[in-house]
Amino acid sequence: MKRAYRAAAFAGLAAFALPATAQQTAWPERSVRFIVPFPAGGPTDIIARVMGQKMSERLGQSFVVDNRGGAGGVTGTDAVAKSAPDGYTMALTSAGALAISPALQRMPYQPVKDLKPVSLVAKVPELLVVPPDSPAKDVAGLVALAKSKPGVLNYASTGLGSMPQLAAELLKSTAGLAIVHVPYTGAAPAVNDLLVSRTDLMFADIPVLLPHVEAGKLRALAVGSAQRAPSLPNVPTFAEQGLRQVEAENWYGIVVAGTTPAPIVAKLHAAIVEALNSPDVKDKLAPQGAVLVGSTPEEFTAYILAETAKWAEVVKVSGVKLE
Repeated sequence: MKRAYRAAAFAGLAAFALPATAQQTAWPERSVRFIVPFPAGGPTDIIARVMGQKMSERLGQSFVVDNRGGAGGVTGTDAVAKSAPDGYTMALTSAGALAISPALQRMPYQPVKDLKPVSLVAKVPELLVVPPDSPAKDVAGLVALAKSKPGVLNYASTGLGSMPQLAAELLKSTAGLAIVHVPYTGAAPAVNDLLVSRTDLMFADIPVLLPHVEAGKLRALAVGSAQRAPSLPNVPTFAEQGLRQVEAENWYGIVVAGTTPAPIVAKLHAAIVEALNSPDVKDKLAPQGAVLVGSTPEEFTAYILAETAKWAEVVKVSGVKLE
């Protein structure tokens, strides 16, 4: 009798557990909110819309882009951290919100605890440029110029705590340079002043600078990736010029709420990888200077932790602060 009771009890538990598992496997059964923590029209927004369309084709539900800018991507990313862990809210977020901001401000979330990294989607190398009338023809020339005029050369950035600023600070500390930071409120005004030589050098994402380099209005000295960028095959890396430590890339990855069930994460990850391997996605994102990745959740988590440690050290050495 007891044995029969136990068997019935286990059968009941199994029947109770089945709908939850089936529900996770059936995900998504309605549209998914795809948060972009930056304004519409920028590189993150473009990547998200291309990816969202392809994932929608794979999974049979719409991925509705929701632009939530603010605090360098932290505001929109926090919305995901505080969302229901059901896979129906996700974000394409960036290095700033996941790896740089923790060293600069009090965070409303812990990146790899309150969020579940699903996949690193793309990397966009930082590009170092100077005006065409600069005497610096390569990185060695720029280093020599800066050392001959300590405290005279200045570098533009897209704002305090931005990847362009930290990339320049990494170069500064690695090469032992005394150069002055001039922060701007975005890429456009920073580039405009560099074009007329009001500033002496600048780092920025390749798509921001590429048209000016191709037009001969700016001179590219080095890319911050480990390999040369496909869009600038003739521009050497820092490693090729003797500064292997100077590696700086903006990057974008997809995250969901931290306790999202593993079956949902697995289905989303499979859709992301399929999208990244699609020829039309590659063609659409090539103009963004994006190097497509498609990592596992575990690889993306490890990457976030490594980048967090790297940029925290740069912030510490440079003394960068958000004012």
